[in-house]
Amino acid sequence: MAITNDQIRQNVRNRYKKIALQDVSAPSCGCSSEVGCCDTQADRNSVSQQLGYSAEELNAVPEGANLGLGCGNPQAIASLKPGEHVLDLGSGGGFDCFLAARQVGETGQVVGVDMTPEMISRARQNAINGQITHVDFRLGEIEHLPVADQSIDVILSNCVINLSPDKPQVFKEAFRVLKKGGRLAISDVVLTAELPAEIKSDLDVSYSGCISGASSIANLQNMLEQNGFTQIEIRPKDESKVFIKEWVPGANIENYIVSSTIQAVKP
Repeated sequence: MAITNDQIRQNVRNRYKKIALQDVSAPSCGCSSEVGCCDTQADRNSVSQQLGYSAEELNAVPEGANLGLGCGNPQAIASLKPGEHVLDLGSGGGFDCFLAARQVGETGQVVGVDMTPEMISRARQNAINGQITHVDFRLGEIEHLPVADQSIDVILSNCVINLSPDKPQVFKEAFRVLKKGGRLAISDVVLTAELPAEIKSDLDVSYSGCISGASSIANLQNMLEQNGFTQIEIRPKDESKVFIKEWVPGANIENYIVSSTIQAVKP
């Protein structure tokens, strides 16, 4: 029987609920299908450094914000400026939001959207703990953003869009909320070869683990173009195979997906 979009969303929501409710000493690692595979803050920081975050960035966020999730560092390609309004799709514990808040300063604003109530609660508490007042966390689906038209300068996302069962709608919404000249700065996984049927059919392992939801570069390019984006740059990172192979040990998923940066502009 075919898996419905709602089944996919609920599976992903349940996984991230478990992560959000864990003690900060035992979150998940990257997009691994195993919840709790990072046992310490050092483990989480090690995973995040593999993804491209600096030690200075890791030390700059409130404790509990870095859950060791993601597949890259969208901050590295965002070129954020003071005063900009930033939106993070799938904001989790607030890690990328808090880093963005440092760059845009008190004159800027950062909005994080997540569909998991427990993640929103955790992120809001992290903001209180870090005394960060210009970040706003909102409950919602990235296909239906609780954000006004043409109000955002930059959209960030870190290995979340692949989890959506309706990616064209995600990019349609992204285009709607961006200002003219606004830009996407996304880290996500892309498909490099057809996935075996046994991986695609395992909802727990492959979809919520950032695998079977991956799109090919050609499909991503097409979705972005059809929704009006220009200056599209999709750059796969072969070096990401080193950590991707650990997401599902023994499954050789690094032969099918790699991390990529995705950039585009609303003209």
